[in-house]
Amino acid sequence: MGDPGGRTFLITGANTGIGKETARALASRGARLYLACRSQENGRRTIAEISGQTGNRNLTLLSLDLGDLGSVRQCAEEFMAADEPLHVLINNAGVAGTRGMTASGFERMFGTNHVGPFLLTNLLLDRLRASAPARVVSVASAAHYGAPGIDWEAVQRPTRTITGMREYSVSKLANVLHARELARRLDGSGVTTYSLHPGVIASDIWRRVPWPARALMKLRMDSPEQGAKTSLYCATSEETARQSGLYYDDCEPEEPAAVATADLASELWRRSSEWTEQGVRA
Repeated sequence: MGDPGGRTFLITGANTGIGKETARALASRGARLYLACRSQENGRRTIAEISGQTGNRNLTLLSLDLGDLGSVRQCAEEFMAADEPLHVLINNAGVAGTRGMTASGFERMFGTNHVGPFLLTNLLLDRLRASAPARVVSVASAAHYGAPGIDWEAVQRPTRTITGMREYSVSKLANVLHARELARRLDGSGVTTYSLHPGVIASDIWRRVPWPARALMKLRMDSPEQGAKTSLYCATSEETARQSGLYYDDCEPEEPAAVATADLASELWRRSSEWTEQGVRA
């Protein structure tokens, strides 16, 4: 982990699991943090806890529901109004094992795990460029290897599988593709991008899986503290400052799935741009 002291980080889903442990580690090293959380009550509790443990008082709460593009826009506007630099955006928040649609009309996991973070990142890009050197870190998953590609119609319909794991895999493939295409578009800007597998972590991402199955699943999983390791590496390491658009596992670059091509990344960007512009206007 590099030195984050004096730098500003925005972390989504920072009130629980990997995001919370990422925030705790950064706060202990003197970073200025913005915690973007869906639950304001849990967010306030997390800030009080981390501030008390680390002595860092530079923690600010933002409201964010990634499934609602209106909420994403409001979160970005609130951050921009603070007139702070943004050195690292960590797109950490996500859901798994859930079914249905988001408020903005996408399959729940695709909308929450990709479309919302895509819009948030785009709305903050000017601030990231102005704050360069800066980074965008996206918490993906090795589950993306199981995605055969992206069915553009299916991501705009309710979840079809019983477990939702096929749809989750597609959403995580989108995270990997987003980081790749974003790196291409930001080449030479001083903003670098990363996607990563945090490990199989016993976090609240599984909160919608029915209890008996959830308890059994978590027995073999790593802790959120272990899960934060690669996020912190990509966000702060001097080594990763010279890299962009790569996929990481256990703090090492790894080859992503064969379907994570430049052409698919470009097409995902085009469609995501159209979707989010429509969502913003609505």
